[in-house]
Amino acid sequence: MRKIKHILTVLLIGLAPLSAVYGQTVVGDTLRILAIGNSFSEDAVEQYLHELADAAGKKIIIGNLYIGGAPLSLHWKNIQENKNAYRYRKIDADGLKSTHEKTSILMALQSEPWDYVSLQQASPLSGKFDSYVKPLTAIKHFLDSVNGPNVKYIWHQTWAYAPHSTHAGFANYGKNQEVMYRAIMKASAEAKKKFGFDLLVPSGTAIQNARTTFLGEDLTRDGYHLNLHIGRFIAACTWFESFFDEEAPTDRYRPEKVTQEEAEVAKQAAHAAVKRPFKVTKLKVKALGQEIAK
Repeated sequence: MRKIKHILTVLLIGLAPLSAVYGQTVVGDTLRILAIGNSFSEDAVEQYLHELADAAGKKIIIGNLYIGGAPLSLHWKNIQENKNAYRYRKIDADGLKSTHEKTSILMALQSEPWDYVSLQQASPLSGKFDSYVKPLTAIKHFLDSVNGPNVKYIWHQTWAYAPHSTHAGFANYGKNQEVMYRAIMKASAEAKKKFGFDLLVPSGTAIQNARTTFLGEDLTRDGYHLNLHIGRFIAACTWFESFFDEEAPTDRYRPEKVTQEEAEVAKQAAHAAVKRPFKVTKLKVKALGQEIAK
């Protein structure tokens, strides 16, 4: 870890100007969340989560370090090389979005006094716990050395592919959604236990819960990335309840292209997942005075 310590020594010199480069730092009751991820963290935190928090009267700052398809092993390689490889997307306390190209993990870590840092595995490997162990051990050691004791860590449990997905990684699970879901549940449970994550955000189970309703078994736009509207909204509701320990305020905010009935599914799917993060709950959703179930 000598190389990491050297990197820290050099870049801590530049800490002071970073907040000016990357935006305001709001003190007080503002919750700050940084995801080290890929397109699945983009689906989960870059749309609708800030809007839900705002509707609930809560201040939140969201950062996402983005490389499409990035696995944990690539994040660790980028840490070792202190590589400016990320597109750093940020939503500030006022909801203003910005993108900063060629950013390193360390630079983003220093840009805000983060409350939470989230990690996840790339989707083809999301149910393969053996792929987590080596890079996650090293990444957590690095993060602890940078952040100190006050930052908490999140494991983002991602979702299984749609039944018709043509993603090459689906072959890891026999091209079977249920097999992939069960593998993700086992791996995410092991990750939380072995690595002592402070919080698990069960987006994967929330999506699977919603698939038991009239919404159907897909909820993606291409077989693996979430539907731009209801799929992403389900994930946002899950993140919201995971942080604030209250149901998402879907009566006060829902995306324009999400119906009231769909928003109710999103809220219930998220709530059930937070209560039971590793098991599917079959939902019943009241719509127009009737119960709709599948």
